[in-house]
Amino acid sequence: MSSMTFLFIFITVLSLVFLLLNFIFAPHNPYQEKYSIFECGFHSFLGQNRTQFGVKFFIFALVYLLLDLEIVMIYPFAVSEYENGIYGLIVVLIFIIIITIGFVFELGKNALKIESKQTKVLMQKSDNFSYFDK
Repeated sequence: MSSMTFLFIFITVLSLVFLLLNFIFAPHNPYQEKYSIFECGFHSFLGQNRTQFGVKFFIFALVYLLLDLEIVMIYPFAVSEYENGIYGLIVVLIFIIIITIGFVFELGKNALKIESKQTKVLMQKSDNFSYFDK
């Protein structure tokens, strides 16, 4: 048995043993207060929840993560460019084209547009000016 196989078997057995020990010896005392909603140090009461978090910021984070991962995936190609040949170039170009199509799709759906108070005020002002001009 090679050392790598032993390592995989040993880690699997060790994690299962620790999981079993946790189920056996860990106290399990559920009660209503424990399962109630608790957020930022305040208990949440019915009808007093704060507004929902805007998904637009999450979408920006995902786009940043995808573009960041794209750089990480292309770095090995850039380091070994002379050994890749035309096949490696085609694979990287296909990868970049797929990422670019997704980014253009997001731009087309206005997924990256966040409406702020400034844009709302400017739109209201432009609507008011056009209303008085008539």
